[in-house]
Amino acid sequence: MIPVRGYEGARVAVLGLGRSGLSAARAVRAGGAEPVCWDDNPAARAAAAGEGFACADLTGAGAFDGIAALIVSPGIPHLYPAPNPVVLAALEAGVPVDNDIGLFFRSLATPDWDGFVTAPRVVAVTGSNGKSTTSALIHHILQEAGRPAQLAGNIGRGVLDLEPPGEGAAVVLELSSYQTELARALTPDVAVFTNLSPDHLDRHAGLGGYFAAKRRLFAEGGPDRAVIGVDEIEGRFLAGQMAEGPADDRVIRVSSGQKLTGPGWQVFARKGFLAETRKGKQMASIDLRGISGLPGAHNHQNACAAYAACRALGLAPRVIEAALHSYPGLPHRSQVIAEAGGVTYVNDSKATNVDSAAKALGAFPRIRWICGGLEKEGGLDALKGTTGAVAKAYVIGREAAAFAMQLDVEAEVCTTMARAVERAMEEAEPGDTVLLAPAAASFDQYDNFEQRGEDFTAEVEKRLK
Repeated sequence: MIPVRGYEGARVAVLGLGRSGLSAARAVRAGGAEPVCWDDNPAARAAAAGEGFACADLTGAGAFDGIAALIVSPGIPHLYPAPNPVVLAALEAGVPVDNDIGLFFRSLATPDWDGFVTAPRVVAVTGSNGKSTTSALIHHILQEAGRPAQLAGNIGRGVLDLEPPGEGAAVVLELSSYQTELARALTPDVAVFTNLSPDHLDRHAGLGGYFAAKRRLFAEGGPDRAVIGVDEIEGRFLAGQMAEGPADDRVIRVSSGQKLTGPGWQVFARKGFLAETRKGKQMASIDLRGISGLPGAHNHQNACAAYAACRALGLAPRVIEAALHSYPGLPHRSQVIAEAGGVTYVNDSKATNVDSAAKALGAFPRIRWICGGLEKEGGLDALKGTTGAVAKAYVIGREAAAFAMQLDVEAEVCTTMARAVERAMEEAEPGDTVLLAPAAASFDQYDNFEQRGEDFTAEVEKRLK
């Protein structure tokens, strides 16, 4: 655990008692402050009380008297589409609002660091798609290289549950826009921006607000190195803001699909090969085509971003290359779950928006596509023109018929995962990939995308026995 610093002897309110909220309450208490907790869910309050935390309704009059700060869990809106009443009460009382990410950055460094030969480093990864894979891949490379490393944030553990890092260690954080937007402290050593596509628009009042939340990691964080995907205009704009000039190698530009040139530091992938150039000279080249854990151009972009971050930490190209080949992939993200009769079965349940689904559709030559769910704002128009490899779609979800009507491929309304898997397997031919890439949220039928992916996996495995 990383004890929270700066609030010794004070009362700190904690709103939301899920994984990150309880973790924050424990760390606040460990740092010598008194947590005052609240959650609308009685079961969550009971769990907190079971750990000895005081719970108090933070919506009442005078609830913020004597409170030094309010710590908010990421799922709770603090601005758009409307602030939570507790957050609004804190703002009206002049109480600072923060989250566990802000607490982490303000509390990580200790006087012990003065005795380290090599201080710990923090790598923070944000973006629309590929955050989890890029973060996990950086963590994997560091471990394979013998560097002590921990992974947390929007993936794995809460940031305050980490052990204080020691000599030469690294912490890799996946950070969502919900987390970067509110954190009062953001000071990574290396910051990574993967890409940008429309998502969470209601929470950020549009694409501009969404990008602004991501941009805070760089503009306010002041990283020593910035790894920035430049395949969208927002990334090119961000790289331009961070760099002092074309040769400023504090910015490492990353691309998948285009060759990057110039006197700066670039890492890009074309036709399955990763290339690193610096000061106009090629420094390394890696063949990504045979790496089973990183299929498709979107994963090649993730590989470029992870490679660049690890190079910024001083790792040699050959060390990174060896680690790429041993990367097993993440569950629910282009995860090969079975191969039988010449058919490959891939679970990409994390493809919860149209952009991530489009990238998955470009990774395989002939696809039986299982899609559908709770449609996100913006519709499915962005999928048009990306479905050339789809032999047929099998649509799930409560609104499967309406979803299917928007697709530009042959589609069968299946509604349930069981029926979709059954029909896809019946019609699949050798060389086909049965791909779950929903292009939608899971909440109409499942608690989360993980549960949806597990259902897909179970249905495939049941029929292969």
